[in-house]
Amino acid sequence: MKKLAKKIKDEVAELKREMARLKKESNSKIKKLESQVKGQDEDAQKKGEIIKKLKTELEKRRKDLSELKRESSSEIKGLESKVEEITEELGKKVEELEVSKGLLDQRAVDLNRSKDEVEYKNKQLAAKDMEMESYKKVTEERIFQLEAKVRELEGKVSESFSTS
Repeated sequence: MKKLAKKIKDEVAELKREMARLKKESNSKIKKLESQVKGQDEDAQKKGEIIKKLKTELEKRRKDLSELKRESSSEIKGLESKVEEITEELGKKVEELEVSKGLLDQRAVDLNRSKDEVEYKNKQLAAKDMEMESYKKVTEERIFQLEAKVRELEGKVSESFSTS
């Protein structure tokens, strides 16, 4: 029995050593796991802070984008309004130019008609001048003949007075 008791004692001692070793290993593993968990927890906290900052930045950028959209929309409406005004003004100017062109064309037609009338009247005047020249020549010739006849008659009258 002594041997059995010693054997049991040895086995108990061996089991205690095994338990101490296992306890030591498990404590080492637990510390290692706690360290990993703590590291992961710190990472998670850092990532949580980063996510929070990113969310804040995202919200700020969304607000900025919204403001930019609103400002751009306002500027676009202003520019569209200006384009519409300029287009209307151009349309009016085109109409005015068309009216002016019509008036200018009418004046050109009137000018050509007046030019033709002046040419026609100049031709009539030239014909009248030629007729007047012809009449003047005939009249001068007739006056010359009458003067010659008057001199002839005066000569006869003076002869008849001198012979009587």
